[in-house]
Amino acid sequence: MSATDWLLNDNGICQACKAVREWELLREEYRFYRFLTEVEDAIIQASNESSLLPEIRRLVRQLILNSYWVQTQYSEASPQTGVSVLILYDEIGFPLTVQTVTFAPGTVSTIHNHGTWGVVAVIKGREKNTFWRKTNSAEFPDRIEKVGEKILEPGDIISFTPNAIHSVEAIGDEPTITFNIYGETNSKTRFEYDLETATAKKF
Repeated sequence: MSATDWLLNDNGICQACKAVREWELLREEYRFYRFLTEVEDAIIQASNESSLLPEIRRLVRQLILNSYWVQTQYSEASPQTGVSVLILYDEIGFPLTVQTVTFAPGTVSTIHNHGTWGVVAVIKGREKNTFWRKTNSAEFPDRIEKVGEKILEPGDIISFTPNAIHSVEAIGDEPTITFNIYGETNSKTRFEYDLETATAKKF
């Protein structure tokens, strides 16, 4: 099965997106600095988020295909938390964070949004994404409900709108390693959700 691009929107709907064929993305000496420059150009030129995310997905797939260095940049998951984050790029004054994340088998994240757009590519292992949306309850404005789930395989890429809500679980017998890129996070709109209490707190 070929790798797939996905888009998760604010309503918890995850849909497959048209992806560029991998053979069209093969480049000689496509390095991380060039990727960052092209991402910056895409952000400047994009008229809106709907035009930006397809281009970021394309650039992420191009990087993963051509950069052995990026594929090897990750750390072992913490024995205490089951997770590790390796920051590849985070510069003050530039609205971009790039990192790899390692989840030990069986590790489950909180339910959260990101408060910005995001693109995540699975490098190794398998990851189950569960999708959620707010129920629009007047009494409990932060109550959420499950909408669906999808298992992502190596090579799959999923993108998020700023208020898309999800949780992830590393499944299988090996760690799950992902390459993640996010826009400028608005800390006032990034939340972690609690199913039992129907509340949210800043994340």
